[in-house]
Amino acid sequence: MTNDSPVKLTNAELKQYRALAHKLQPVVTIAGNGLSENVLAEIERALDDHELIKIKVAVGERELRDQLIDELRATAKAALVQRIGNTATLLRRAKKADPKKSNLQRTL
Repeated sequence: MTNDSPVKLTNAELKQYRALAHKLQPVVTIAGNGLSENVLAEIERALDDHELIKIKVAVGERELRDQLIDELRATAKAALVQRIGNTATLLRRAKKADPKKSNLQRTL
């Protein structure tokens, strides 16, 4: 799995990542301003540091929220692990993960 291409996860991997993400809190909230440069930069930093993150998308209509999550996933080159209501869980493995920060390495 690389940062350069879209990620395909098996059902077993999705199940494992959902279990790991269960206890996580959202690290970024996207609201009325949408995907600003600052929001995208914070998501990039969070994915580089933690690899598996939750994002809260509080923008109203379901179609807009789904479109924003799909755009974010494509922009960040991350895999969508799960989407429940206003919360999306994204995964992007880091090339050199810090075991102290990574949500994947701390829990394995």
